Parts: sequence; C-alpha cells; structure tokens
Amino acid sequence: MKGLYARIALGAIRRRPDALPDRELTRSVEIDRHALAAYDRVCGFRLRDELPPTYPHILAFPLAMELMASSDFPFSPLGLVHIGNRIEQRRPLRADERLDLRVRAENLADHERGTQFELVGEATVDGELVWRDISRYLHREGGGSPARRDGSDPPPPTAIWTVPGDIGRRYARVSGDANPIHLHGLTAKAFGQPGAIAHGMWTKARCLAALEGTLPDAYTADVRFKLPIRIPGRIAFSFSEGEFAVHDARSGKPHLSGRVS
Repeated sequence: MKGLYARIALGAIRRRPDALPDRELTRSVEIDRHALAAYDRVCGFRLRDELPPTYPHILAFPLAMELMASSDFPFSPLGLVHIGNRIEQRRPLRADERLDLRVRAENLADHERGTQFELVGEATVDGELVWRDISRYLHREGGGSPARRDGSDPPPPTAIWTVPGDIGRRYARVSGDANPIHLHGLTAKAFGQPGAIAHGMWTKARCLAALEGTLPDAYTADVRFKLPIRIPGRIAFSFSEGEFAVHDARSGKPHLSGRVS
C-alpha cells in the first residue's frame, strides 16, 4: 500500500483518459485472524470467527487502489469523495474460508457536482458469489460540498459515541486506507480539509457493529455518506425499522444515512 500511495502522489498531475478501464483485478486471500481481531476492536465488532460484513471491503481495497493508481484510470484517487457504499452479504463468511476477490470500475456518469463512478468488489468461495460491495465515488468539478443538510430535525439518538482524535490512524493501520485527510490535522489541511476526518467506511462499520446480533444471515446494507465527521468529536447514532443514521451530537449535522434490508 505504501508503494501504491507513492505512485498515486506522483501521478496526480498526469494527463488521464476519459473512460473507465475495461478490466478486472483479482486476488485470493486467506484470513489472518490477528488482523481480523484488530479490525474488530477498532470498529466495535465482537471477536469471533465470522467476518464482519465490511471486512471483505478492506481485503479488496488494495485491488481498488491498484486500479485507480493505474495510468488508464480517469481520476486520481487524491481528492475523490466517497459518497455511498452498498454491501450485499449473501451468507455469513467464516474466517477459515479462502476468498477469491475481484474488483472493477463501472457506471461513469454525470453528477450535479462533477462526475461519479462505481467500484464493484465481489467475493466468491469455491465459485459461489457470497458478497458484493459497490462504492460510489465523486470527482468534484467546482466548489461546494457533495452533501447538504435538508433542514429536517435528526431522529432521536439510540446512542452517543465519542470519536477519538486518533481513530483515523487506528483505522488506517487495520484497513490500509492511509489517505492523509484521515491521519492528522496538518495533512488533512494540506488536502483541503479544515482538520482530520473519520473514514466513511469506519463509520459504516461502527453502525453495523452496533446492530450486531440483530441482523439476518443475508442482507444488504446501503449507506450515503454526507458531511464528514471531524475528529475528535461526538456523534449520535439512531436506528429504527431498518433505517439508521449518524449526526453530529450537538449541531445535528448529518454524517451518514443508511438502510438494512
């Protein structure tokens, strides 16, 4: 991953094509239980031999970064905004299973604030599709935030969480996602953020960890990432009838909305 980030930094000003690459990257992985336990602790999951639904996302993350770091990808990963993520878990995944992963990019389209596309990750076990992940990214063209507050009151909180200032570095160690905007206030400011912000996928994982034990074996968890969580901070989590959300505990600004079905 360190080598990939170096390539991304060097290629940030490179002239890029207008279309997504028509290819798929693959890898096979065996689960490292120590790494799994470290991820569980950072995200709030119980320690067990079943994978959290978000865990294959970080196993496929090196493939996603490899694809976006290539010279035939239309955007540099630096500055992309993660605006949504949909995970389809078709059955529980065990830590003793070998996962065959594949990642591709598709659905390049206009967005009101630029151009969006999707990175699709899939995991199979012995040829059976067991998990799919669709991440939507925005390449901004012009100013403004990709998310706005709609003026409605946030739902009553189910829980209040304190987000420590080092959560970006802790999540980066267990996920490999070492984007500078998450690591430290100074590096975040260098990339246009007022301070360090939490990873969107940590926030989603933290929400699903709060619902652990109540979810069925097969389900879909679809989220939209809204305003970033500045760290350290306090956030309010709410859940009702399959809908969940995260807001700033004091101001009510929306950070995430999601649904489990």
